[in-house]
Amino acid sequence: MTTPGAVIVDAVAYAQAIEDAVKASAAYYAGGTSVLDDDAYDRLVRAIAAWEDEHPEQVLPDSPTGKVAGGAVEGDVPHTRPMLSLDNVFSAEEFTAWTASLTRRVGHDVTAYSVEPKLDGLAIAARYTRGRLTRLITRGDGTAGEDVSHAIGTVEGLPEELSEPVTVEVRGEVLMTTAQFEHANEVRTAHGGAPFANPRNAAAGTLRARERAYTVPMTFFGYGLLPVDDTEPALAELLEESAHSDLMTRTGGYGVNTTATTAVPGVTASTAEEVLARVAEIAGLRASLPFGIDGIVVKADLAADQRAAGSGSRAPRWATAYKLPAVEKITRLLAVEWNVGRTGIIAPRAVLEPVRIDGSTITYATLHNAADITRRDLRLGDHVMVHRAGDVIPRIEAPVAHLRTGDEQPIVFPEACPRCGSGIDTGEQRWRCVNGRDCHLVASLSYAAGRDQLDIEGLGHTRVVQLVEAGLVTDLAGLFALTREQLLGLERMGETSTDNLLAALAAAKKQPLSRVLCALGVRGTGRSMSRRIARHFATMGLLRAADAEAIQQVEGIGTEKAPSIVAELAALAPLIDRLVAAGVNMTEPGATPPAPATADGTDGTDGTDGIVGEGEGAPAIADAGPLAGMTVVVTGAMTGALEKLSRNQMNELIERAGGRSSSSVSKKTSLVVAGEGAGSKRTKAETLGVRLAAPDEFAALVADYVDAGPGGVPSAS
Repeated sequence: MTTPGAVIVDAVAYAQAIEDAVKASAAYYAGGTSVLDDDAYDRLVRAIAAWEDEHPEQVLPDSPTGKVAGGAVEGDVPHTRPMLSLDNVFSAEEFTAWTASLTRRVGHDVTAYSVEPKLDGLAIAARYTRGRLTRLITRGDGTAGEDVSHAIGTVEGLPEELSEPVTVEVRGEVLMTTAQFEHANEVRTAHGGAPFANPRNAAAGTLRARERAYTVPMTFFGYGLLPVDDTEPALAELLEESAHSDLMTRTGGYGVNTTATTAVPGVTASTAEEVLARVAEIAGLRASLPFGIDGIVVKADLAADQRAAGSGSRAPRWATAYKLPAVEKITRLLAVEWNVGRTGIIAPRAVLEPVRIDGSTITYATLHNAADITRRDLRLGDHVMVHRAGDVIPRIEAPVAHLRTGDEQPIVFPEACPRCGSGIDTGEQRWRCVNGRDCHLVASLSYAAGRDQLDIEGLGHTRVVQLVEAGLVTDLAGLFALTREQLLGLERMGETSTDNLLAALAAAKKQPLSRVLCALGVRGTGRSMSRRIARHFATMGLLRAADAEAIQQVEGIGTEKAPSIVAELAALAPLIDRLVAAGVNMTEPGATPPAPATADGTDGTDGTDGIVGEGEGAPAIADAGPLAGMTVVVTGAMTGALEKLSRNQMNELIERAGGRSSSSVSKKTSLVVAGEGAGSKRTKAETLGVRLAAPDEFAALVADYVDAGPGGVPSAS
């Protein structure tokens, strides 16, 4: 096989490259089982095109450069008009050159461009007769496609009946969202099939499958609307003369799904610069989308410009695809490492043959748990599809089963904790050492002492190791029992560093309950959830007295997580009691306790038995605050009065001021605080019309809450 992207040096290599490209295309469009990922295929075709540019007299008829994508697939249903592919550009320079070419073809500057995400799925034509969906046809070779009408009723966004009784053809993309893909693989493996490598392959294979014992949902997004032979003349003329953007509005009005319903709706732009700005916006949102895109489609919006530009045998000259860097590639699974986290969780991690994705070299990827490895039927030596987008941790989608050689080996699961050799609790999907936090005490204590937890300055990883190895600390409470004499007896601990550490430990005792909870590392909670729990229950005593039903009242805690939190708190009871005895605060300043559970006063406000009322008294009743009812997202670097606050401290500030902090922007977001260098989150906020605030503006809004004093949000001054 030709190495994708390699320079083709002679006619023999050229012929081999064409054979490889044709086979890959045929395998993909026949069942989603291509041996090449998208990036590798694109590089192979570009190498073929480069050779053909230098040797035009030797171009072979099977070359993919002259064929519609999927042209290797035969079809028996003629298209109403050719269903062409798109040419590609890969940079701003190439795009600018394309716009210059378009200007020459139409004879004037194009003043209206349509800009839409390039959806990563399978192109189809959906024919409606008097409003009823009667036929689905694949692209095929561009002139005729395969009838896949058996899939009618299984594709979301493609209604079986339009809102008007019109006879038209809707063209668009069938794909699987991330959630649909996960569901499809669960169903497929449950029926004994190999998991799909990625959502695109899953959609291609599922759409064409006729005799499966199961069906899985897919999603349709329309990108074209055209008349057919029986279309009413007035409507046919209207469709022929309408701008593309107007056609998309009409398509949505008929009840067909379009990108208008997504975070990346199609827009119009009047200049190439505006197009490139929109390309950057969509690229910034790519990682957060619930479906895959591999580029942005740019079209001359006006019908007159499209006619003037014309089309070639393979692609229209009035449209192009601005391809984005690949976020998934095929590589090999070399090994699986089993790492033990700070709470004793035993997590598998894939070791990969290095592969470059989205600008980074990837050597490791996430494997969720042992059950996930089994479900995906992963084996050592497998070719695997690895996905990475933006800041998302690389993950293995699935093995590329059709590339197996028979030499792959099963993955061996550990029978004992790989860190301490103790037993493994396999009762839940995420396996855990029976010693829990004690298995990795250094990691557990280092985490608890971190800036976003108890913020114990001077207690870094090296010092924690020293304390543990000296036998001075066996759990979190042991830190608060350390004496001056014990610390002075340690190597490299002088009087100044000792006094500073003791002062930091004393300050840590005054941290709010939310930080104490976070330091304890209750499974299923993190910084944000710890704050919600603390503000809901106000004291550790009320939290410990709560059952699963009561804990479910906290936003974001469901029926599965609540019992786990109850069990975790019960297991941590001895440690919590020792922390209480050490004088660690167990209340959340400003929080309002929930209503008493009983009418006899046994609501846990008497401070007995270390169950409630711990620390420095009952919490004060909070006022509504300037952010009451608001969901706030912080992005970029803070400046001015907020410059010294960490992201966690910013989130604490938001919640003390009555709001709810969030890490992602959505239609439910009320405000985005955008600092210096704000990127995709600011872009998404602008796209969704969410209110933006600069750091100084936000600081003025919450000025009364910035200097919260001991136990609250640290001062920004």
